[in-house]
Amino acid sequence: MNMNIEKIYAKERLSALEAQRLAHEISFGPIVFQASRLMVKFGVLQMLIDADKGLTLDEITEKTKLSKYACQCLLESSLTIGTVLYKDGKYTCSKAGWFLLNDPLVKVDMDFNHHVNYLGWFQLEEALLNGKPEGLKVFGNWDTIYEGLSQLPKTVQDSWFGFDHYYSDQSFDEALEIMFAHPPKTLLDVGGNTGRWALRCVDYNPDVQVTIMDLPQQIELMRQNTAGKNGADRIFGHACNLLDQNVPFPAGFDVIWLSQFLDCFSEKEVTSILARAVKSMNSDSKLFIMETFWDRQRFETAAYALTQISLYFTALANGNSKMYHSADMIRCIEAAGLKVEEIKDGIGKGHSIVVCGVH
Repeated sequence: MNMNIEKIYAKERLSALEAQRLAHEISFGPIVFQASRLMVKFGVLQMLIDADKGLTLDEITEKTKLSKYACQCLLESSLTIGTVLYKDGKYTCSKAGWFLLNDPLVKVDMDFNHHVNYLGWFQLEEALLNGKPEGLKVFGNWDTIYEGLSQLPKTVQDSWFGFDHYYSDQSFDEALEIMFAHPPKTLLDVGGNTGRWALRCVDYNPDVQVTIMDLPQQIELMRQNTAGKNGADRIFGHACNLLDQNVPFPAGFDVIWLSQFLDCFSEKEVTSILARAVKSMNSDSKLFIMETFWDRQRFETAAYALTQISLYFTALANGNSKMYHSADMIRCIEAAGLKVEEIKDGIGKGHSIVVCGVH
């Protein structure tokens, strides 16, 4: 389901006036974001939706308990942004405002960008030049955000995990059907994080045993999260640092599962990880990669969001990875000694599953 990138992006799509407007929207992007976020946080958009005939400035001021000045500034900004409308002295919510308030993915992305990314993106220039997540310094002195996840402020943690889980959870039901079409007895979940996928696997199949391979800090979080839950006795941990090219994969697994994991690494690192996975596989083993490839999205808006998310990896996560174009990932897969047997698109919120075997 590849997007026709040249058809979409080869030609100008805007008139001169529309292009000028977009340039101004970009130049004021940070305040557009913050004003819109506060229209949601202060409940103004919800008030306008609930009021069938709209509300006056004075009515909004009374309902929010904000100053008239604060309400006026936010409403006038939102009016020109396009999230509210104005007629006969009253403000109403526009279609864009409705989506800003009610699209769950927009909420997840907005929380993620405000709490996790906003301050760190100020160092995007340095991150691009140095190949390191220079923006991460706003939270601590770690080489990657994954090393510091357990130590981040709770609000930041909640937004990070909310973002990560929303994208993955929406795909789990379909992914389970695909992976268990030929039920594996043993599964290696690489980068298994808090164990949400592992819990779904042991609940879905009463026989499978899952080993999570991740950083020691993440294995500890996983153990806390899975303790006492159904099937937890069939979930095991294998702590390691996969960036260490001398760290081998444990052998003997029917399936190796990598979900939203390889986007955390550079192409060179992806190839190294997959090459080490190959050494642990036999002729019957399968390796599944689940990712949101930006070129395999049904809607262009999804490609827009994913290519912006790439810059989170640049500035805060690790400094050298991104949301991949599928051709780049396939090149890494083949360089590692694997062959692509099948690609399934349209899973959950735009995921693809690449099924790989050894040559």
